[in-house]
Amino acid sequence: MYEIQVLDSFNNKTYADGQAAGRLRPISSARHASRQPGQWQAYDVVFHPSRFDKDGKLIRLGRVTVFHNGVLVQDNVEIQGPTVTGEADKPHADKLPLALQDHNHPVRFRNVWVRELAPAT
Repeated sequence: MYEIQVLDSFNNKTYADGQAAGRLRPISSARHASRQPGQWQAYDVVFHPSRFDKDGKLIRLGRVTVFHNGVLVQDNVEIQGPTVTGEADKPHADKLPLALQDHNHPVRFRNVWVRELAPAT
């Protein structure tokens, strides 16, 4: 539902929200921190999902902070709904699967850690 870009954007002048560590719609990466091809990239993502009341009414939009190669590129940014264009934030479970994709770039993943945080207040 919520996407952070993982792709080769070193010296790549692609659309703004298609850069590595960016979020499609409506947030792009604040800085470009990609290393050159062949070097490992590091992503640290802190994600707090949207919250809904028992009737499905949105209480609080989700938020994301992203460090790309140690550089803060998104700082506690409010997420305006899922990645899919035109979809509003709809009630969903607090925990959903994590998916990794490569956008047809030759990508390998290692040292993927998921750590549950206390809900944001």
